[in-house]
Amino acid sequence: MNKKSLQTGVSRRTVMAAGLAGAGVLAMPSVLRAQDRSLKVGVYGGYFQSSFDEHIFPEFTKATGIAVESVAEPTGEAWLVQLEQAARAGQAPADVSMMSQVAMLKGKSTDLWTPLDLARLPNSTNLIPHFVNKYDDGRVAGIGAVAWYITLVTNTDTYPQAPDSWAALWDPANADKLGLLALVSNSFLLEVTAKTFMGGTEALDTEEGILEAFDKLAEVKPNVRLWYRDEAQFEQALKSGEIPMGQYYHDVTGLAAADGHPVRSTFPKEGGILDSGCWALSRASDKTDEALVFIDYMSQPAIQATMSRKVGTAPTVKRELTDLTDEEFAGVSSEIEPIVPRYDLYGERSDWLNQKWTELIVG
Repeated sequence: MNKKSLQTGVSRRTVMAAGLAGAGVLAMPSVLRAQDRSLKVGVYGGYFQSSFDEHIFPEFTKATGIAVESVAEPTGEAWLVQLEQAARAGQAPADVSMMSQVAMLKGKSTDLWTPLDLARLPNSTNLIPHFVNKYDDGRVAGIGAVAWYITLVTNTDTYPQAPDSWAALWDPANADKLGLLALVSNSFLLEVTAKTFMGGTEALDTEEGILEAFDKLAEVKPNVRLWYRDEAQFEQALKSGEIPMGQYYHDVTGLAAADGHPVRSTFPKEGGILDSGCWALSRASDKTDEALVFIDYMSQPAIQATMSRKVGTAPTVKRELTDLTDEEFAGVSSEIEPIVPRYDLYGERSDWLNQKWTELIVG
């Protein structure tokens, strides 16, 4: 990999995870717009959107005759607000959007998402079960679009031997050596703490359990050199060895390693952190038929494998259904059971969690 491709990966990841997307619409060729059937699809902007426009959407149009107009989504919460306001006016800035799990939860509270009929999504049976997002009453609100991992990363010059557990973050030998994500809602370190020391993320079901996790996580503070928001800053420090351990994105770390930098990504025995986005249909859209065709198409193992190769995302379908080689799969995912974020907590207790995070962890 050359430096340009590495920087591109960082740009895409920043957009995917933090939602830092520019507004605007990338127009499709007029010959496509002129077709009878069309669909507006909201995706994270920048390199991510460009990859879909180049590798995914044209093939969908060829296969189905449905033209796609891609819409660059702004920051996750801002896009949710736009969709809500537009739906109240009976409008849909995008028919189908790729939404974060927290945005999915908030949208469900207002019935923003049109329920999806699984009988019309035969490829949904390919999905790993937790990628079928449901309303409390069992209606399907969204279908897993893409996934990505946050893993334990190290500088190989400083750490010739890879750590095998997230517990390494707490090891006194790693004082002042860590770079960790700065927000409670993007680091998912409460879940890491619960999985590593408290038997699993169900320990966060109660306020008592959450506070216990906060107390345990606070023990990691002497080891933290940088609570980072700027991913490029941590990546440079990781590559130089200035901050030789931390949490980072598996695919971007792989790009850096392929470019010859002394870095590695490790899936700890407790699992990597699996974050993801869903396809969801705005209730204001009148393109339900086209949306179902699109979502079903995107749920095919072959398409998920193409996205792994071309976009760098982890498949939301069962691995054995894809034709990904072991090397290709390892580049984006792992067979180790993942740590799945407790998105419900960030929807229900966001203010309280942010307050405690500031008080106890980064304050």
